[in-house]
Amino acid sequence: MNKISDAAETIATYLSDENDKGLLRFITCGSVDDGKSTLIGRLLFDSKMIFEDQFSALEKDSKKVGTVKDGIDFALLVDGLQAEREQGITIDVAYRFFNTKRRKFIVADTPGHEQYTRNMATGASTADLAIILVDARKGLLTQTRRHSFIASLLGVKHVILAVNKMDLVGYEQHVFDNIVTAYASFSNALSFQSIHYLPVSALEGDNLFGPSSAMPWYKGSHLLELLETVDIESDTTGAPFRMPVQWVNRPNLNFRGFSGTIASGVANVGDPIQAAPAGTESTIAGILSQSGEVESASAGDAVTILLADAIDISRGDVLSSATKPSEVTDQFSAHLIWMDDQPLFPGRAYLLKIGTQTVSATVSEIKHAINVNTMEQLAAKELTLNTVAVCNLSLDRAIAFDPYSENRKTGSFILIDRYNNHTVAAGMISFGLRRATNLVWQDIDIDRDARANLKGQKPCVLWFTGLSGSGKSTVANMVERRLHGMSKHTYILDGDNVRHGLNRDLGFTDADRVENIRRVGETAKLFVDAGIITIVSFISPFRSERQMARDLIEGGSFIEVFVDAPLEVCEARDPKGLYEKARGGAIKNFTGIDSPYEAPFSPEIHLQTADLSPVEAAEKVLEGLKNRGFF
Repeated sequence: MNKISDAAETIATYLSDENDKGLLRFITCGSVDDGKSTLIGRLLFDSKMIFEDQFSALEKDSKKVGTVKDGIDFALLVDGLQAEREQGITIDVAYRFFNTKRRKFIVADTPGHEQYTRNMATGASTADLAIILVDARKGLLTQTRRHSFIASLLGVKHVILAVNKMDLVGYEQHVFDNIVTAYASFSNALSFQSIHYLPVSALEGDNLFGPSSAMPWYKGSHLLELLETVDIESDTTGAPFRMPVQWVNRPNLNFRGFSGTIASGVANVGDPIQAAPAGTESTIAGILSQSGEVESASAGDAVTILLADAIDISRGDVLSSATKPSEVTDQFSAHLIWMDDQPLFPGRAYLLKIGTQTVSATVSEIKHAINVNTMEQLAAKELTLNTVAVCNLSLDRAIAFDPYSENRKTGSFILIDRYNNHTVAAGMISFGLRRATNLVWQDIDIDRDARANLKGQKPCVLWFTGLSGSGKSTVANMVERRLHGMSKHTYILDGDNVRHGLNRDLGFTDADRVENIRRVGETAKLFVDAGIITIVSFISPFRSERQMARDLIEGGSFIEVFVDAPLEVCEARDPKGLYEKARGGAIKNFTGIDSPYEAPFSPEIHLQTADLSPVEAAEKVLEGLKNRGFF
């Protein structure tokens, strides 16, 4: 009985010690082949965090696909994808767990190739510390600087610059010193709290778990000692209380709670809180956790909060301290890391997800891009893959936020492509943009319906889209003539005509095409508000911008007319000789030749003008209007 009791006490003591250990999240990053995976594999191996069968498999894999001659390739413990093993590189972010007597660790091994910078940013977004590896033979490379800058931007406070492969440079101190000097100069502009410089050989294990006899000139701490002792006490508990509402918990009429994970701070029963963005206030009446009712909860706890007052709160709202509430804005400045192969253009609409809230957003202005090597600010009209930039964003409604420098949870967001749901950018909010306080909506007695009734019609937008030469302008003109003959009030916004005035300052780059359609969409909205049947005839090649225009027009009054003719038919017609010039190189960025056209997925009206005459096509449009009750 005593043995059982002693065993139970031993287990209880062990579990208690494990729960009391702190947790350090860190990443390894740097350029390709700097030894990131080998370093982590060595840490796992030397900390005895792999089993015998794993070691046996490692030995076999090292002989089969390893890159180390006559030895163990520790990188294979981390590089799990077949493509990674075949190429000897890291593609995805590999997360591994290990612990020591003093601390628990979650490590993310991030890829070194530039095209996978998005994966590196993902790993850095939750890290407390970054081990940035440098190949002693190569010194600082572009990816060293890029990863350092992104780690700083994403709020990583502590860095260990591990100068690896010292065994391949004879463990010479001057090689290490030169790299330290160069990095110290570069990192002056970054916001790290601490930087430790460490000469290592991941393959040989030098300075990983103890001092290296091969480098007696190095007197600092070894890697494990740095990882176990670096001060990363989270400041989230001391920050003001924030909890994005994940779910409104309403199982019956007598219970209404707000569930979520506390992002920062401490919540106590009796504390005054504010619900953002509405700004309504109440008091915490109760807190429910997995273990039942509690008097308080802190950052990281998943809880349901009960309030003393019945105030209107929805998913996506943020509960915050009433004495230090969240900021609220519908426009802000932020750093963006662009992660998509397709470029970002100002004015294009995306979905923005911050916490549990998702809203529609556009980048209203690119202030400047950033050269990650020199920190130089560069002018930019668009953002391409892996570009870092400072941008202004505009949202369709106000959100609660904190500057990223104050709260990583409530100051970070992602942008999502509205069509394919790909995450295209990661963002860190710098500050809200205050709108002029003298700008308010003026109440006007005569509205759209009143203007339309006076004209005896129902206003709408007929949005003709298609390739040049498909017949858009011809059919649109014929439709207007027919409507005019029916005493309908109409107006045509034609692509060529508008470029002589309103959009004369715009060219034909993708960025200018986006702005071209944004302006026309806003203009069409005004015409519809005036009660007019508005006919828009633009190539409008991108689905995203046509959707943006649709979103501007209320009440289902947007009718997309796809004037569909094959490229060869349009090119044979070539009424203005544009295709011939484009084929000859005289016109650049011509839709259908060297600039894409994205056909509508489900237009309200589909005109196949290779088989329809203009008269037949116009009749089909009028029939569509009639069937939809517009006259």
